[in-house]
Amino acid sequence: MKAPRPAGGSSLVRRLVLLAAAWSLVVLAVAGISLSLFFDHTATVRFDDQLSETVDSLLAGTSVEAGVVTPPLPAIDSQDQRVYSGEYWEIATPDGAGGLKALARSRSLWDRALTPPPAGLAALAAAEGKSIFYDSPGPLDQRLRVGAAEARVAGYPAPVVFMAAQDRAPVDRDVRTFITTIAVALGILGVGLVAAVIIQVRVGLQPLFALRREMADVRTGRRERVEGTYPSELEPLASELNALVAHNQQIVERQRTHVGNLAHALKTPLSVILTEASQRGGELAEVVERQARIMSQQVDHHLRRARAAARTQGLGERTEVAPVLEELARALERIFQGKIAAIDLDCPDGLMFVGERQDILEIVGNVMENACKWSHGRVRVTAQPTPGARLFTLVVEDDGDGLPADQRETVLRRGARLDENAPGSGLGLSIVDELVRAYDGSIALGESRLGGLRVEITLPRAES
Repeated sequence: MKAPRPAGGSSLVRRLVLLAAAWSLVVLAVAGISLSLFFDHTATVRFDDQLSETVDSLLAGTSVEAGVVTPPLPAIDSQDQRVYSGEYWEIATPDGAGGLKALARSRSLWDRALTPPPAGLAALAAAEGKSIFYDSPGPLDQRLRVGAAEARVAGYPAPVVFMAAQDRAPVDRDVRTFITTIAVALGILGVGLVAAVIIQVRVGLQPLFALRREMADVRTGRRERVEGTYPSELEPLASELNALVAHNQQIVERQRTHVGNLAHALKTPLSVILTEASQRGGELAEVVERQARIMSQQVDHHLRRARAAARTQGLGERTEVAPVLEELARALERIFQGKIAAIDLDCPDGLMFVGERQDILEIVGNVMENACKWSHGRVRVTAQPTPGARLFTLVVEDDGDGLPADQRETVLRRGARLDENAPGSGLGLSIVDELVRAYDGSIALGESRLGGLRVEITLPRAES
């Protein structure tokens, strides 16, 4: 039997699922990143608003007495009084060297100072009266968020820089918590979307799978045509498949008709030639008769091959093996009564041959008849499906004298006979070989465990 055609590409289901899953995951990833950046920006702006209020409070409450800058009292926040509490403020003035000279600071800073903006004091001067915000290392090397503004204070000759800072760890922690939460939520959503896509694709393509199953049933003979109801997109395909099946069956029927006509046209003239030659004596008549018989055998042989080839092209032909074997066994037991008591059969129910009943009758009948002819009384026939393949093996064994290994190929040749005294034309096993090959099967001769010849035939199997 011909090997199945290898797949020409990846699964349609896999392609649709991967495409939809990739698109969904990309959209979810972009959404997750966007939401995380938006939350981080919103949290930072809210944090900056708190620092801006602190800077404005420092600016509004600061005064100058006798040329000395005096911060607002009491302290703006109780956290300002605890050392390294995480909330700090400082009032300073440019030192002329690009740095700041502290005029007053919160107790929480102790002996440390807040750093000026990375862009330098020029950025403060350019945004005079407005707060700018930046990140800076704190007294304990933690990340601080700093708000700073430069302003003029009445009574003080130099610009004054007001700075407020807070540890930004709580904000960063909230951002991380949000990112983790959104990642888990979007991950669950992504898994749900992929599962929904798989279900959607499987359900959406179910009519296509059903059409494939129906076509397999047509090919194996369980159905004659595609009969299901399909969506509008698949209905034309189903109709075309039915038309193709019908067309193929018409071709097969025409081939059978032509073969039958040819057989009738050739058989009649050959019969006339043989009859005339047998009625006339002489050397010429013998030559004509001998050649006419050879021609008749050749015609039988080639017509048999043509009929088998035509039948193997048809769809839906299948024959159950067990009833055929039982019918042949009963017939041969009557023919060889007195020599064969009973033919031992072993064939499971439901084993189906992909082909016509006439062909398997001719294949198995020739082999079983040959076994009965040469046996000493025992013939065994076994048929079993081949695991992992749509094939089955039929074995016919006898307890006769067997056949030497160097003569097993000879008996498969057309007209070959090892015993000229035995009845027959010598075409039995050659006919079997031709029919088996027409079905892409195989035949092998070997030694039987009963002591005689073992004939093993492999043929295509249909699903039961």
